[in-house]
Parts: sequence; structure tokens; C-alpha cells
Amino acid sequence: TKITNISEKQNLRKQARQLENELDLKLVSFSKLCTSYSSSRDGRRGDTSDTTPLLNNSTQDRMFDTMSVEIEQLLAKLTAVNDKMAEYTNAPGTASLNAALMHTLQRHRDILQDYTHEFHKTKGNFLAIREREDLLGSVKKDIETYKSGSGVNNRRTELFLKEHEHLRNSDRLMDDTISIAMATKENMTSQRGMLKSIQSRVNTLANRFPTINNLIQRINLRKRRDSLILGTVIGVCTILLLLYAFH
Repeated sequence: TKITNISEKQNLRKQARQLENELDLKLVSFSKLCTSYSSSRDGRRGDTSDTTPLLNNSTQDRMFDTMSVEIEQLLAKLTAVNDKMAEYTNAPGTASLNAALMHTLQRHRDILQDYTHEFHKTKGNFLAIREREDLLGSVKKDIETYKSGSGVNNRRTELFLKEHEHLRNSDRLMDDTISIAMATKENMTSQRGMLKSIQSRVNTLANRFPTINNLIQRINLRKRRDSLILGTVIGVCTILLLLYAFH
């Protein structure tokens, strides 16, 4: 019986090592799958094609589900082997064998805990990436559907907004022009008042001094004559230009 127990313990340790090796390989492949999934999603972020990404994502999702089941089964088997080894630590035997078995069992438990933690961490990251990308894809699809369904309305709305903006700019331009005209009018009114005041003073001086009055009359006559000459010249030039234009 003792020899049988020793043989059974060795068999359990062998099974534990085999399961740990298989889990190590599976977890490496599982991590690569999750990394390639994230990279392929980022690489196709700006791609507008729908068929190929859907096929790739579907294949990766199936591989993820399959590998997740396989790893969970291996973890369950390794847990069962560790539980069987724990049963032998409570069985009667030599103290040295029980101590060695306890040390071995603790090491296998630590490895199992590390593999379990790594698996759940990688799986959680994968699910978070897939959920985020599915959400972004859904939002993008809704936006494209909205654009394709309301493209004509959006175009009309855009034209109306542009026309409204042109009208607002025209109103602002007219307001600015009116403001400039009002300011010019006020300035001319002020200058007219100043000229009237100056003319009144000049008339007063002319009435007091007849010589100055005669000088002013001569200046006015010369100004009228110059105006008549200038008007005549402009009129003749205009007529000549019109004759030349219609010739």
C-alpha cells in the first residue's frame, strides 16, 4: 500500500507538470490572440470596407471562445490534481514525505494561482477591447445610416444656413453704411454751420469796409466765371467722348 501511494503521488506530480506545461503554451497563444485582435482593430480603424473585418473578427471571436473553454478545462483539471495531492498530505506516512509533498503542493498551487490570474486578466482585457470596438462600430454605423438617410435634408439645411449667413452679412454691411452716412451728415451739418458763421462775419466786415466789399464781389465774379468756363470745358469734353464712343 505504501509503494502504491508513492507511485500515485508521483503520477499526480507528473500530471500536474503536464497540465502546467499545456497551460503555459495555451496562455501564450491566448495572449498573442488578444494582442493581434487589438492590433487588427487599430489597423482597420480607418478602413471603410465591411466584409473582411467582419470575417476576421468573427474568426478571432470563435478562436477566443474555444481557447477560453480549453484553458478553463485545463485549470479545472489542475485544480482537481492539486486537491488529490492535498488528500495525501493528510494520509498517514513518514513526516519527511509529507513535508516534501506539502512543499510540492504549495508550489503547484502558486503556479495554478498565477495561471488563473493571468487568464482572467487577459480575458478581461480582450472583452473590454471587444466591447469598446463594438460600441464604436455601432455608433459609426448609426452615423453613416443617419447621413445616408438624411443626406438631402442635410444639404438643404446647409444651403439655408449659408443663405441665412449671407443675409446677416448684408444686414451688417447696410448697418455700417447707414452709420457712415449718418456720421457724414452730422459732419457736413457742422461744417455748414461753421461756414455760415464765417460768411456772416465776412458780410459784417464787408458792410463796414466798402473796399473789402468790392474786392469780395470781384472774387465772386471771378469764381462764377471760372465755374462757367470749367463747366463749358467739361460739357464739350463729354460731348466729344460720347461722339467718339458712338462713332
